[in-house]
Amino acid sequence: MRKTLLAVAVSAAVSLGACSDANDSSTTENKTASTEASKDSSQQAKEANPFYKPSPLLYQAPDFDAIEFKHFEPAFEKGMEEHMAEIEAIANNSAEPTFENTIVAMEKSGEILGRVSSVFYNLSSSNSNEQIRELQGKLAPKLAAHSDNIRLNAKLFARIKSLHDKRDELDLDTASERLLEDTYKGFVRAGAELNEDEQQQIRDVNSQLSSLTTEFRNSLMNLTKENVIVVDSKEELAGLSDSQISSLASAAESRDMPGKYAITLTNTTRQSILTDLENRELRQRIWEASSNRGTGNTETDTRPMVAKLTQLRAEKANLLGYDTWGDYVLEENMAGNPEAAQKMLRDLVPAVVSNVESEAEEIRAMIKAEGEQHELKPWDWFYYAEKVREEKYAIDSDEVKKYFEFNRVLEDGVFYAMNQLFGITFEERNDIPVYQDDVVVYEVKDVDGSSLGLFYADYYARDSKRGGAWMSSFRTQSELMNQKPVILNNMNITKAPEGEPTLLSFDEVSTMFHEMGHALHGMFSDVKYPSQAGTSVPRDYVEFPSTFQEDWTLNPKVIANYAKHYETGEQIPDELLQKVLDARNFNQGFDTLEYISAALLDLEYHTVEPGTEISDVEKFEQDALEKNGVAIEAVPPRYRSTYFAHVFAGGYSAGYYAYMWSEVLAADAFKHMGNNGGLSLENGQAFRKEILSKGSSKDPMQQYIDWRGQEPTVEALLERRGLTNPSID
Repeated sequence: MRKTLLAVAVSAAVSLGACSDANDSSTTENKTASTEASKDSSQQAKEANPFYKPSPLLYQAPDFDAIEFKHFEPAFEKGMEEHMAEIEAIANNSAEPTFENTIVAMEKSGEILGRVSSVFYNLSSSNSNEQIRELQGKLAPKLAAHSDNIRLNAKLFARIKSLHDKRDELDLDTASERLLEDTYKGFVRAGAELNEDEQQQIRDVNSQLSSLTTEFRNSLMNLTKENVIVVDSKEELAGLSDSQISSLASAAESRDMPGKYAITLTNTTRQSILTDLENRELRQRIWEASSNRGTGNTETDTRPMVAKLTQLRAEKANLLGYDTWGDYVLEENMAGNPEAAQKMLRDLVPAVVSNVESEAEEIRAMIKAEGEQHELKPWDWFYYAEKVREEKYAIDSDEVKKYFEFNRVLEDGVFYAMNQLFGITFEERNDIPVYQDDVVVYEVKDVDGSSLGLFYADYYARDSKRGGAWMSSFRTQSELMNQKPVILNNMNITKAPEGEPTLLSFDEVSTMFHEMGHALHGMFSDVKYPSQAGTSVPRDYVEFPSTFQEDWTLNPKVIANYAKHYETGEQIPDELLQKVLDARNFNQGFDTLEYISAALLDLEYHTVEPGTEISDVEKFEQDALEKNGVAIEAVPPRYRSTYFAHVFAGGYSAGYYAYMWSEVLAADAFKHMGNNGGLSLENGQAFRKEILSKGSSKDPMQQYIDWRGQEPTVEALLERRGLTNPSID
């Protein structure tokens, strides 16, 4: 995965991370209400377009005080026009091809398109509106065609091929060799060696894929709006805290439903609110609304998109000479092929299912102890699992949250840990404009006090933001382009009502550390070429640095610094903290199985043979789960097909397994560091030097070996997840 300008044009997206793989209150939207403004075509307006020249702000951060919606479309048009002119100049250069006049020249091309793409597609995920989504749909086929016009340019490819053919004679350094190799492979994988008719077929498929992916992404936002669960009375919300109920009331009022309560869904099958709700009928309503999204239960039906995307991907893979889309995608990843990824997941299934069965028995016993006779259903799992947790560990999740106040977790937890490990500090910059009032910008200072780049923290949920959590960038680091990184973290934390503290679940705390891991992968990038910067690494490697950072969440020194009562400032009691530590592996059977089920489902979609038509998406899904031994009613996949954003709207098609693959690396790495001094500046700097700074300038497994001294093993992963009796060869 190379975050090149071409990649932006192909995917029309710039988000990563868990990670997975876009406001009505935004600065941008407030400036875009006028239709006349969006159609202003005067020469003066064109000259004033802020994307036509570098931003005057620090590190060319986007100037959101100057950016208006009307600027996007003309900037895209001008950006594509200028980029194509640069590409044609490279392709038609009469001088003999050299690395500098061909490969490096390509790296330097497309500045305007890069600037506008990074801002537009970040807003489309973080702060979208109807205008943005409409333009996104309009741009998708144009950008796909623009990418094809480059990758299928015969003269340009001839120059690249001539360099590749004599690469051993060019005396290139390692990073330059990899760039040449990756560029050549990228063109071949795009169809540069196909005949004219086949290339036209590729163009047609790419156009359809781009449009459908955009449609699916936008449909997910529609589904969020369509599947709001409206509750009429406060009594139905028994089990929720006063703060939670107040938030639901505010959500309803913002939707012109005063006196009611509105429950919105996150983009996973599980919904955290099910943990607390006593009303079983309401729990069932919420779970069914979540699980059935996109299946025709509301106006938006994504099933036809799922079927068509699967078919088109298989067709494209076949045109390019691959058996399946999975074979095409995984050729570029550490796994190498779908069989390796499937084996890794399937080998874990017996142990995971065994853990799930044990967890289910405990939950059934709790249901019986509560005097209930009903069967265990998906909407029961988290409610009764929490009771089991409280009984086993005597832990009260609401009490735990009181020690995880948002600002303290961020500043005294995440920022503190990164300072202890890497020596960096975060200084708030109120002078840099943002696209939404909740966003905070920090300048990141290195251990020696020098400036590394900018970090945008966008942690709160809103209707115009897509679900989940992820890292992205407005600008990537590059020595060649004299660029420093401008990085963005997004989450969907429910903000407490005005005047009240935002208290986090332990999962949310862990996710903040995870996303910071992605952010530092971008922030610590130290490469020459923009194509190799930061997180531009294989999908099954990109989650490694972020998952590695998660485990610092419970480091004794770190947690002592941030886990303090939001009212008294009292440090979390040792007894309560020990309960949190003891409970870490609770419900890991469920957590692991719902993930593995989704990952195996992804691979089943993307190992279908070309020509296969999926007439019934729900049947395909059920058959796939049964085939892999993971069709357990009470533990549905984390994402069902109809809202599987990573796979059908993001960059994780045939790659959702990557989280588990990366976790093998992360668990092994964390255990190794723990055995060799743990949280220290010396350890952090070594990890930064060999892993976080390299991007894709060096083979990823070689990066790991250079740091660790050997390839990883799975033992630390099994220990991390508390899994037992694995059937692993």
